[in-house]
Amino acid sequence: MNKLRLVFDSYLGLIAHDIFMLSHDFSSLHRQIRSFRVRKPGRDAANVESVSHALNVACTFYPKRVLCLQRSSVLVKMLRRRGVPARMVLGAQKLPFKAHAWVEVDEAILDDRLASREKFLVLEVC
Repeated sequence: MNKLRLVFDSYLGLIAHDIFMLSHDFSSLHRQIRSFRVRKPGRDAANVESVSHALNVACTFYPKRVLCLQRSSVLVKMLRRRGVPARMVLGAQKLPFKAHAWVEVDEAILDDRLASREKFLVLEVC
């Protein structure tokens, strides 16, 4: 799959997330991610790093700031659609209170310098 197509798919994923969140809440998003199944790898099975990079590029052109929850949910769906068993992890730290979402593949944090299982208490993995 070419890089421009991956960036375009990422950008559409960001738009779809914003549209979904206009009429849904966090619990609906959580259910959607939990029920989004990993597809069998096919012709368009992409390299995990290239999908993540494409999403980073799409985020730079997106007209509003993309926060960790939006980025993580889009990335998980893109990877699962391509046969990668990605997981979205939701965590929080007590003082000062911060919440964060990130993506893991095979127990490794994917492209997120803020995420850390030592820094954040894991609240949910989906």
